[in-house]
Amino acid sequence: MFAYIVRRLLLIIPTLIGIMTINFLIVQAAPGGPVEQALAKLKGDDVTAMSRFSQSEGAEGGGQSPGSLDGGGGNSKYRGSRGIEPELIADIEKQYGFDKPAHERFVKMLRDYARFDFGTSFYRDTTVVELVKEKMPVSISLGLWTTLLVYLVSIPLGIKKATRDGTAFDVWTSSLVIVGYAIPGFLFAILLIVLFAGGSFLDWFPLRGLTSSEYDSFTWWQKIVDYFWHITLPVIAMVVGGFASLTMLTKNSFIEEINKQYVLTARAKGLTEKRVLYGHVFRNAMLIVVAGFPSAFVGVLFTGALLIEVIFSLDGLGLLGFEAALNRDYPVMFGTLYFFTLLGLIMNLIGDLMYTFIDPRIDFERREFI
Repeated sequence: MFAYIVRRLLLIIPTLIGIMTINFLIVQAAPGGPVEQALAKLKGDDVTAMSRFSQSEGAEGGGQSPGSLDGGGGNSKYRGSRGIEPELIADIEKQYGFDKPAHERFVKMLRDYARFDFGTSFYRDTTVVELVKEKMPVSISLGLWTTLLVYLVSIPLGIKKATRDGTAFDVWTSSLVIVGYAIPGFLFAILLIVLFAGGSFLDWFPLRGLTSSEYDSFTWWQKIVDYFWHITLPVIAMVVGGFASLTMLTKNSFIEEINKQYVLTARAKGLTEKRVLYGHVFRNAMLIVVAGFPSAFVGVLFTGALLIEVIFSLDGLGLLGFEAALNRDYPVMFGTLYFFTLLGLIMNLIGDLMYTFIDPRIDFERREFI
């Protein structure tokens, strides 16, 4: 097992470099980079509108490059540089690090990231690490409680559905689960606000933030109550859509195991149904479900909370990533991408190790490593 772990850890390095390379090339090809954003602000224009204007002028001018349209900017490669002195453009390039070729910037970025030096945000005047630390509590709260609740509800429900397959209980619960899955999380969040957060009916829950403004003056038990009071509606909105896949996965896993020969043998020996179900079937059926917990948590933590954060005014990692992409804040974009990708790869390894923890018969050492 030790050799397998070492090989997987070594494989993380080329995988991480490949992901960073692909994203770096995509971002470099996208219009509206930080230099163009700065030029647009200098001229008081919107960078998106400016890009469309430059494209339309290029089409009317016989396919000229954007740089050839910029009078005062000379042969600048940036859209929107018309009327801006080349010296000023060069200063802006140096400020954002664009005075060096792309490959040099990429190598420097990887060298810095290997030391976990993610740089400073272009627009927030703080380091990327500090930004992530500031936003992390919100995302961890949403991701952790959502994942735990989904597992705590879906697994018992899936087991119950498997043991009562085809009954009225199975049919009705399947209908409810599918309806919950079909409703988008953000739409359900709006419904919760209307019903319980002072929309049109009840005013039981707060609408903004993770804690109250008087949080620091509360006692320890008041802080706990205040925290859960604020997190209730956002977590419910995220949980509802997460039931379906895990519930059905649990049900199908149990049904598959229940129909196997060893279960029939255990029943023939006179074991009770409860002993058969939880003493023999449970470990085998839950293998794929429990082993997927690390990756499921990472998925909820970093990809599923953007709209929920916006609706409930929660300043978390989802909103941070969205704003960084919108503003072309490259240090935040690539720094968080590197960190979260590395975390995701490590969590995948932990998921594999959980297979062996749940079922010691699985031995990755005997598998051919590809």
